[in-house]
Amino acid sequence: MKKLIRENKGFIVFLLTLGVFRTAIADWNPIPSASMHPNLLEGDVVFVNRIAYDLKVPLTDISVSHLGEPQRGDVVTFFSPEDRTRLIKRIAALPGDRVEIRGEHLIINGKTAEYAVLGNATEHIDKVGDLEALQLKEHNANASYSIQVLPQVDAKRDFGPVTVPADSYLMLGDNRNNSRDSRFIGFVPRKLLIGRAERVLVSADILGNWAPRTKRIGMSLRP
Repeated sequence: MKKLIRENKGFIVFLLTLGVFRTAIADWNPIPSASMHPNLLEGDVVFVNRIAYDLKVPLTDISVSHLGEPQRGDVVTFFSPEDRTRLIKRIAALPGDRVEIRGEHLIINGKTAEYAVLGNATEHIDKVGDLEALQLKEHNANASYSIQVLPQVDAKRDFGPVTVPADSYLMLGDNRNNSRDSRFIGFVPRKLLIGRAERVLVSADILGNWAPRTKRIGMSLRP
């Protein structure tokens, strides 16, 4: 064993350094589902800035220092408070916000978000087929981003009102009628935030012919 370690110490140091880097500074996250359509697609791999909000002890949830504050509209990776699954969603509401959803409309502190129609798209759902999706621009306070709704789907269109607890956030998927988010798993404590997704690193059509989607490489995710 000692001989094996001695002969491979350079590679072992590299793996340890990579592990520390991925768990403390920067990371990448593959997109496995449709919950962030139309902004993130299956087959995207996004760059995650782990020090956007907190400097943490590697391999732990222990924060050493707050480096920034999460904002409405940020796309973030986090561990689900339900089962510790790693998820990626958008911050819709901040600590202390009073939130409700009525018929697809997001309401923060009594103010309804503004919406503009972007157009229609086709959404494929397993065991259901192709559905027509309506894509909208949602203006939530000082953040603007695209979302998608599926009028034909029986979804949770009414939610709240609820108040977001201290040091917690309300997360929503951009694909509002096809996302398991804070409406189901609850609020996400700050300590479970992994980092802010900054941009698409690489992308390939994994549901089709695996062709690279070169136009998506480097695409910014900031609202």
